[in-house]
Amino acid sequence: MTVRVFLVEDMKHMQAIVIDLLATIGDFHVVGLATTEAEAKLWLTENPGAWDLAVLDLVLDQGSGIPVVPRAREVRHDEGRIVVFSDYASGGIRAHCEKLGADAVFLKSESREFMDYCTAFGGLAAAAPVA
Repeated sequence: MTVRVFLVEDMKHMQAIVIDLLATIGDFHVVGLATTEAEAKLWLTENPGAWDLAVLDLVLDQGSGIPVVPRAREVRHDEGRIVVFSDYASGGIRAHCEKLGADAVFLKSESREFMDYCTAFGGLAAAAPVA
């Protein structure tokens, strides 16, 4: 099963890293990419239910990923997941994002935990036959 990913990340090298990380764990396909808060909110409005996993950075060139979390929550389908993946996910920010509707919040230094979450959601482990 292909997992459709909406990625909100303004740094091109981080976009490539996230895409590469996801490619190593399963059939993840980026269907949308935004680099600003406004672009992210517009894409979500125009593409409700078109994604399975939203991966959001919090610090963007223009705006913040924080207001994108509740917008994603409003338009997601039942199985859609919202993950914050940011260098600025302190304890307070983590709790705030979860209150706004994020399913998981990871520091970028927690890439292993991020990958484990994504694997459990729709990666190779989720696609493996049950023995």
